[in-house]
Amino acid sequence: MFGMQVCDAWTSVGSGVAVESNIQKYQAFLQTVRLGSITRAARSLDYSQSGVSRMVADLERAWGVSLLERGHGGVRLTAEGERLLPFVEEVCEGARRLSMQVDDINGLETGTVRIGTFSSVATHWLPRIIKRFQRDFPNIEYEMLLGDFPEIERWCEEGRVDLGFLPYAPAPASLGARWLEDDELLAVLPEGHELATTSAPVPLARLCEEPFIMLEQSGDEEVRSVFARAGLTPRVRFTTFDDYAIMSMVESGLGLAVLPALILRRNPYHVAVRQLDPVAHRSINAVYRDLDRLPLAAKRFLGYLDYRSG
Repeated sequence: MFGMQVCDAWTSVGSGVAVESNIQKYQAFLQTVRLGSITRAARSLDYSQSGVSRMVADLERAWGVSLLERGHGGVRLTAEGERLLPFVEEVCEGARRLSMQVDDINGLETGTVRIGTFSSVATHWLPRIIKRFQRDFPNIEYEMLLGDFPEIERWCEEGRVDLGFLPYAPAPASLGARWLEDDELLAVLPEGHELATTSAPVPLARLCEEPFIMLEQSGDEEVRSVFARAGLTPRVRFTTFDDYAIMSMVESGLGLAVLPALILRRNPYHVAVRQLDPVAHRSINAVYRDLDRLPLAAKRFLGYLDYRSG
């Protein structure tokens, strides 16, 4: 019965616009289930909360079933929703693959590249890469999602984005990875600090003698790991996920920090940057699902990643 209702809802539309509208509703429902919240689904899809709620309600009305149970803690699938979810996933995956085939037929005259990224790559790499790619393929569109590292990894696994950038090689075997470069981790000091009076590398142990401002982004323990590998523990006074907030705090003399070189490019703050002793790096990778499942535009985009600098 349920499969027939889904089929009827799919085949009863009379135009391409109606088909696209239905796909949007399926995607809204699917993302709500994946994120466990209409609010988070709306944010990730760039829709209004009321818009996502209305699309899910439209499906419930069309199919004559209740799909979600709504509560203060979010949403969860009803029994009927659980039965229908695999069919919705199949329709959404079919629509994605259809879009890929259309891109292939059009010879990359049209298409969209969906990218999951973090702030330093979005700021310092992607504008240059996109500018070069756009010169060769001017009609391609771009969708860029900023997230923390577990989000970016999940978006790639689920197909929410075509490719992502991560400061580590992803664990899931379902994702491919291409190493791009090692991003050096550097000591960040107030300009007038005694460690900034020479160009000598800063010993890690010396950073543990003063208040430390820790960069701590979800899924990234690289800075803490640098100290842990050396058997050291910094005197963490402040913790934040925002790189630029750390630079501002260091500039104000509130503590010392360690940040990746990429985010320190063209920084507007009056801070001194020195190499660490021992030298430390993080590895930035482009990650993606099976290349055979990537849209043509995303496949070609991967070939332009070497234009990130220069």
